[in-house]
Amino acid sequence: MAEIGMIGAGSWGMALAVLLHNNGHQVTIWSALKEEVALLIEKRENAEKLPGVVLDEEIGITADLEAAVSGKDILVLAVPSPFVRSTAANMKNYVADHQIIVNVAKGIEESTLMTLSQVIEDEIPQADVAVLSGPSHAEEVGRGIPTTIVVGAHFRKTAEYVQNAFMSPVFRVYTSPDVLGIELGAALKNVVALAAGIADGLGYGDNTKAALITRGISEIARLGTAMGGKAETFGGLSGIGDLIVTCASMHSRNRRAGILIGKGYTMEQAMKEVKMVVEGVYSAKAAMALAEKYGVDLPIIEQVNMVLFGGKAPGDAVNDLMLRDKKIENSDIPWE
Repeated sequence: MAEIGMIGAGSWGMALAVLLHNNGHQVTIWSALKEEVALLIEKRENAEKLPGVVLDEEIGITADLEAAVSGKDILVLAVPSPFVRSTAANMKNYVADHQIIVNVAKGIEESTLMTLSQVIEDEIPQADVAVLSGPSHAEEVGRGIPTTIVVGAHFRKTAEYVQNAFMSPVFRVYTSPDVLGIELGAALKNVVALAAGIADGLGYGDNTKAALITRGISEIARLGTAMGGKAETFGGLSGIGDLIVTCASMHSRNRRAGILIGKGYTMEQAMKEVKMVVEGVYSAKAAMALAEKYGVDLPIIEQVNMVLFGGKAPGDAVNDLMLRDKKIENSDIPWE
């Protein structure tokens, strides 16, 4: 049994807390919101964020960050990406040397272009940071629906320790040393999922969705490998796997926000309607900055940025994607 601190009480944090508790671990959930702590202590459920998933009485709930962090075998950082740096900074003085922190948020910090594990390492250099990612909606994990995911870490022993903690009959965990590739796949797929949702909102069909997923993973892999990620990672769980589920499922807040934008909502109106942090909005600008830095062409992600921040009509963005210059699909395949 491990002592685990769940730093964040959103839907993903609560779903993972239930999973880890069912695996026999002692879990303490922390939230910065005192009203949220009071609600969870009283109701043992957040009916708005994760209806039907009840927290066992043995799962601790606290607003005391030191109590949630100190002495834990594993810390799971499950706050939305815009709050990762500030939360990590607040945790720093309570984190021991080589204490394991597993980041489960997905995004790129716009101001620094750092991945979230890099942000955590920047704020808490003494920590042993890992990442957990893959096609995994909280709504399904919290209900025990079979899910497969990957944990990335710099050291094999860290990845295997986290793998053993999370692995269960309904939650299969693979390991990988490609931390960078895992995080880039996780962050960039949210931007492509916005595009998929916009296409749905415009009334387009399965052909369009398949095109966005296929060409989207090509863009993600092109940038990811230019930055040092491994091509195999983008063909795996945190690449194409996560992209498929995020583009196809109504559990996806990025897809839902995209649908609203396709129907004429502004970005701000769509985010307000979804009522949760839409991670792709925060990663979209960072993705274009990285594309410029590494000299990589990202036509889908570029058009998403123009719709989100440039006032471009979604239908015009689709037309511009379809009418770009003719291309060869894969330039690495030789002609006869």
